[in-house]
Amino acid sequence: MTRSLSLLRGRGSHDSGKVGMVELFFDLVFVFAVTQLSHSLLANLTALGAVHVGLLLVAVWWVWIFTSWVTNWLDPERIPIRIGLFVLMVAGLLLSVSIPHAFTDRGLLFAGAFVFMQVARSAFAMWVVRVESPSLARNFQRILIWMLLSGVFWIAGGVLEGNQRLACWALALAIELVSPSLFFWVPGLGASTLDDWNVEGNHMAERCGLFVIIALGESLLVTGATFAQLSWSIAGLAAFVVAVLGSIAMWWIYFDSGAERAHERIAHASDPGRHARLAYTYIHVLMIAGVIVSAVADELVLMHPGHATNGAVITIMAGPFLFLLGCALFKWVMSDRPLPPFSHLGGMGLLLMLLPAALAQVFSALILGALTTLILIIVAGWEAVSLSRGPLPNV
Repeated sequence: MTRSLSLLRGRGSHDSGKVGMVELFFDLVFVFAVTQLSHSLLANLTALGAVHVGLLLVAVWWVWIFTSWVTNWLDPERIPIRIGLFVLMVAGLLLSVSIPHAFTDRGLLFAGAFVFMQVARSAFAMWVVRVESPSLARNFQRILIWMLLSGVFWIAGGVLEGNQRLACWALALAIELVSPSLFFWVPGLGASTLDDWNVEGNHMAERCGLFVIIALGESLLVTGATFAQLSWSIAGLAAFVVAVLGSIAMWWIYFDSGAERAHERIAHASDPGRHARLAYTYIHVLMIAGVIVSAVADELVLMHPGHATNGAVITIMAGPFLFLLGCALFKWVMSDRPLPPFSHLGGMGLLLMLLPAALAQVFSALILGALTTLILIIVAGWEAVSLSRGPLPNV
């Protein structure tokens, strides 16, 4: 089939890994989804609420990253692929709308939208590549079977209520999360191989970096919107500055060196699919979770700078910890380091040392937020100074 008729993304050219404008348009749906997740956590700041939002976050990430895998193979500049993405956008908006009430009266809407996106995308991709790449079509066939299996439990959970819904959805999500590690093995069809996962590394790295930007941007939007509604005060201004500095520090830790180094590694790897699966598909969700939780923490500090409940304390501490954990694992697996970066391990250690005093409410919310932001700045500075001295095994 000639290139002019092919629906597959080109390989090997200078711009073959370029992210298309329609992909960026598609991402706008997930800006809304991230906002819905942070608002949902803020409205239900309990252990059960955190479990609910955590499950929904992973589900949202999963449907987005699977779409990124598909557009890594299919050319989004082709009209049929664009139309497919637009259809997914509509379903994604329904998914996002249902997030705040996914565990109450809109569970079936969330489950239905999610299953539709996973199943329809896989079936469409299988149909598109059936002639040009039979091996890739078999790969999508395996994926489709796994999505249909998990879909049974998503829909069942949408019909059920309470803990039964949570159990069904947890099982459904577990099925989806484990499937790539099993290479989507299906009786009679076998398993996918690393050759089947020959992704364009530049595209995958850029897509995931853009989602980090989405999460950080949502954090800044929450900070700005909350600050704009507050009465003017020194404490409010200080909380605003702390929140913005925290977002800047997170950007620096991810993008200053780690993202670019990982980008180069996956772009020149002999098995980019392995890196894309572990570093970008699995580990990145930890960083996204960290940014979203930090956005909630920033809003709590802005609204109540002088006092922090135990729930607020855990939120303020958990956001930076999750982000540093994700960055540490990401930089570790995307390098030849024997251990995760010492700067990141040190930052997590400082957060853990701070936790007992924080839970004892020694600090106000503002002071605690300032201390966690300071730790992020220390990590960013430590890593930058260490790297400026030359390549080191761990920094």
